[in-house]
Amino acid sequence: MRFGFNDACLGHDLGQRHPENPDRIRAIREYLSDRTAVEYVSPAPASEADISSVHSDEYVTELRAFIEAGGGNWDPDTATTETTWEAALASAGSAIWAAEVALDGASGHETPFSLGRPPGHHATVDDAMGFCFLNNAAVAAQYARDHLDAERVAILDWDVHHGNGIQDIFYDRQDVFYVSVHEDGLYPGTGEVDETGEGPGAGTTLNVPLPPGAGDAAYDATLTDIVGPAIEDYDPDLLLVSAGFDAHHHDPISRMHVSTEGYSILTRRVRETADAAGSALGFVLEGGYGLETLAKGVGAVHDFFEGESVSPPEGTLQSDTKTLLEDISAGRHAVGLK
Repeated sequence: MRFGFNDACLGHDLGQRHPENPDRIRAIREYLSDRTAVEYVSPAPASEADISSVHSDEYVTELRAFIEAGGGNWDPDTATTETTWEAALASAGSAIWAAEVALDGASGHETPFSLGRPPGHHATVDDAMGFCFLNNAAVAAQYARDHLDAERVAILDWDVHHGNGIQDIFYDRQDVFYVSVHEDGLYPGTGEVDETGEGPGAGTTLNVPLPPGAGDAAYDATLTDIVGPAIEDYDPDLLLVSAGFDAHHHDPISRMHVSTEGYSILTRRVRETADAAGSALGFVLEGGYGLETLAKGVGAVHDFFEGESVSPPEGTLQSDTKTLLEDISAGRHAVGLK
């Protein structure tokens, strides 16, 4: 794969006790160091015009001023240092790079993966939260709409937490389809099944809040039976994956049971979906806070695109998950959606 990584992303450093620290990227790069097919590119940072396309001008001004004044705690979970602004712009710029490379025709072992941090999917139009300041995937999707001739963009978020910020930004729009597969009841408490968009965006938000403990079989069924058909029906020009790896069964802040091999399965399903829809495909890093499991998860995505075989998921689909998927499918069919 081609990985977008800007050194400025390491500058946002709240110390090793904070789960979202620079060692996340270092662990990924160390794990990939023995792969011969890894290519690194250093993308340019996003401009303020790029980020203001999805964030309010008032928020951008306030956040930058807060950081330049020395930073500190924006909220109890989300803190900044004096170098956070540069890191956030670099992270958003890497996501834009992934969209550009994907829409330029990159596929197979050249598929782009943005290794940006801080992550972005919790950042709303006018607020930072959940370790996120600028909404990287949303910035990239809007850039693709504005500058890369993408009429429709789909964002699939498989991070264990619901990406409330992406949903917030595009909730009333029909040109971006947001899909989230996340753990039910986890931070930030959003992402219910009945959150499906409003106004022109009715039907362009799809939430699958899986029960705690869901593993490879549940995620595979979700992508095969619900997410894949929905994205294919939407027919996007670009599919961006907000790729968090905190649903891993050894991640310290979730209760899900996805294995490292499970991320290979997810990647295969995503590639099949993109192929069926004829859409470009790119990945944008979100969460994942166990250093080893994060690195192995990214490695599993890379290895799939380098031709590694994928085994069927182990385990069985639990009755509560089966009922959830059936209810979501019935609800979408009732309004004429797949």
